Amino acid sequence: MNKICLLFICLLCTKQGMAQASDLLSQQPPPLSSAINIAVSNIDERDGDDYFAEAEKNEKRGDFNDAVTYFGKAAFEYNNAKKFTQYGNALLRLSNVHFLMAHYVEAEQVTLNVALKNYSRIGSKTGQMDSYAQLGKIYLAANKPTQALWFYTQQGIVAKQIGNNSAYIESVLGIAQVKTKKREYVLASRDLNRAELLAKSANITKFNSLIKEARALLPAKTMAKKPI
Repeated sequence: MNKICLLFICLLCTKQGMAQASDLLSQQPPPLSSAINIAVSNIDERDGDDYFAEAEKNEKRGDFNDAVTYFGKAAFEYNNAKKFTQYGNALLRLSNVHFLMAHYVEAEQVTLNVALKNYSRIGSKTGQMDSYAQLGKIYLAANKPTQALWFYTQQGIVAKQIGNNSAYIESVLGIAQVKTKKREYVLASRDLNRAELLAKSANITKFNSLIKEARALLPAKTMAKKPI
């Protein structure tokens, strides 16, 4: 009999304890973690925008060291805010400033190991295409024509996939530059003719001067090969 009474008391205490716990929980405010995350993300994004704008100002003034710093800060804030498109754009701009400073190793690392991987992860074909174009430019300037040719070719492949005529013409011009550097002048001339035809067909005039300048390099280099 004592055991039965003891069991009954235990059950009653347990029930009362659960009721009290329920009351305490109902009095507590709802969790704010998601609201805090959203607020922090918005702040991070605004900070990223501010840093990006400051970086652009410094780049235009030729203050490349400060531009590198601010593009880096912008990329950091965009990544925190999970704004991965803006994050990739800041990385490519950071890479380009390194390129302007002839820091080709740094420019390559930022684009190849960070920006390109970011765009691949989020499935951005445009971002991948822009990364390929940047790498083609970097390797060409660094006198690595084989790598430059590969990345310009990849740029053209993706440009055709997404129907970007301008980017495709840019890739053809990049390939022509590589072939000029390799002294493959006949092949380079064919690529320039192809780029010109593509630009006319698409009614894109912005490449006219670039094609003219690239073509002017061919006879100059050819003449340089002749004995005096």
